[in-house]
Formats: sequence, C-alpha cells, structure tokens
Amino acid sequence: MTDQSNPPEAPKTLLERAEGMFGLGGYKPAPVPKKLKKPVNRRIVKRKGEVEPVAAPAPAPSTPVTPPAVAEAPVAAPTAAPQPTPAPEPVYEDVEFSGKVHPIDRDCLTRYGLIQPEGQVTGLLEEFRIVKRKVLQSVRKAQEAGNGAFAQRVLICSPLPDEGKSYCAANLALALAAERDSEVVLVDADFAKPSILKMLGLPKGPGFMDVLARDDMQVEDCVMATDVDGLFVLPAGNHTTADSEFLASHRTAEVLDRLTRAAPNRIVIFDSPPALAASPAAELANHVGQAIVVARADRTGQSALEDALTLLSACPDLKLLLNAAHFSPSGRRFGVYYGEEA
Repeated sequence: MTDQSNPPEAPKTLLERAEGMFGLGGYKPAPVPKKLKKPVNRRIVKRKGEVEPVAAPAPAPSTPVTPPAVAEAPVAAPTAAPQPTPAPEPVYEDVEFSGKVHPIDRDCLTRYGLIQPEGQVTGLLEEFRIVKRKVLQSVRKAQEAGNGAFAQRVLICSPLPDEGKSYCAANLALALAAERDSEVVLVDADFAKPSILKMLGLPKGPGFMDVLARDDMQVEDCVMATDVDGLFVLPAGNHTTADSEFLASHRTAEVLDRLTRAAPNRIVIFDSPPALAASPAAELANHVGQAIVVARADRTGQSALEDALTLLSACPDLKLLLNAAHFSPSGRRFGVYYGEEA
C-alpha cells in the first residue's frame, strides 16, 4: 500500500525556479489599484446624480507691452504707366493721271520699226508677246512674294549705246498695253539723250527729272495719256548735272510709289541710259523688281555684258534679251503663219 502522507510537490514554473535561485524575495503578482483612472479617449456616460468635475480655467496670458507705433506716410497705390498712343496709319489719296489724251503718231511708229497697235500680227509682235509673257509671269511671282510696288517696275537697259534698249522698251510697252487687264507707264529715264517722245510722236513737256528736282510738282501731272488704251508716257524732263544724285534721294521712292498707287495692274517700264555709259541705270536698279538687259547679237561683247550685269546686281531679277538676231537654228519664223490663206 502506498504512503500518501507526503505527496510530491507540483513542478515549479520557470519564474519560480529563477526566484529560488536568485533570491528575489518571492514571486508576487503586480498590485492592482482599486480605482482605475477614467479613460481619455472614450465617451464618458454620466450617471444619475453624478456631478462632472469642472476644469479650472487656464490663466490668461500676460499682454505684451508693444512700443508705440511710428506713424507712416500713406503709400499711394501704384498706377500703370500711360501707354503710348499708336501713330495713326497714313492715309494715301488715290492718284489719277491727267485726262487729256495725246495721240501717238502712227507714221513715227512705222519709221522707227515699232509695233502698230491696230496693225496686222507680225513677227515683231509675236516676239514681244513672248517677252511680255515672261515679264508678266515674273511680276505675278514677285507680287505673291510680297514685293509690293517693286514687282510692278521693269528696267530696260543695255551695256553700251546703240544696242536697241529704247526700241525694245517702246515695243514692250505697246505689247503690254494690249493686255485686257493691265496698263503700262513708259518712263523715259534716259535724261541725257531722251528718245521716247520722238519715237512715239508725242509733244515735249515736263517729266521725271523735273519732279525729282522740285518738291512742288506731282508726277501724275506730268504723265501723258495716249490714244492707245492702257498706254501712258512719262517724259524724261529737263536734263541736269546731278541726275544720279536726284535719283539717289529719298524723293525717288515717293515719286515712283505714286505711279502705281491704287493701280495693282499697272506696270512701269523704265528706258534707262546704258549701264556702262551713265550711272542712272545702276541707281534705278535699286527701285525695280526686274531688269531686262538688251544685248545686240552682232555688237555686244561678253566682258561688257558681264560688267553691266555687275552694275545692275541690286535688282533681284536680271534677264537678257538678244536683239538683232537674224539666224534661228530651229527655223523660228513668227508672223508668217498669220499671213497664210485658209
């Protein structure tokens, strides 16, 4: 029979064994307060008859003593600077030529070998029809590029005298006048040796150089209307010893502007002196959109032609026109076709 008077002790926990080993005075549970503090973040439900404690008011902060403020002068509100008034756009009046019509002498046209406005179709007319198409094409391109009145001005020049530049200028003007939607002003700018009035049989009168030399004259008063529809002529005027200087002045641009004002379909043809014989040709090259250099097939040399092109290089569009060419390798014979019977 087993003795039950000294039963075995229950096994000790790890904490109990540590306390017995190190002598910590016995393992006891932590003391629990009888009354716990009220939770802070939880809503308190007041019981009946319980008075809620009132928190003591926080002491009012002491009012700092500030030094007396210094009165400042009132600052004016910034005002916007006045905007400059834009200058009004210049208003230009329309320019109209004189209504007096001067008849062109047809006998003079025949004498100088020029195109007859009412005559039959000839080889000469056909040749200048081709030339004017090239000129009109360049005018349209320059207008589309925004070159303004420069596009409507064409200079006819030659390297040396007697190469046919006045002859070509007059024929080109007569050919252009036949266009249904264009008109032309033929300007005699060969002040030393003018020939346009004589070739067309027109009377002498004040002209281009007189307007440049005098501020009290207007160019439209010197332009002659002719009995050829769409053709006007501006004489050279009185020759001076300072033709090139007058052309280089600021008045030249104003005078030339009046020739095409309010007339976008008007073309101005300048018959200038030879480029290698007088300086006005180089001055006029600064005011035109294209220049046609007339070279005579049996006379103009290559070096003279190259020198003339250099002097006229201010013009953006230079063309060459071969005059007095009697041989055509292709057999070109303009004008003969219209004379054949059906």
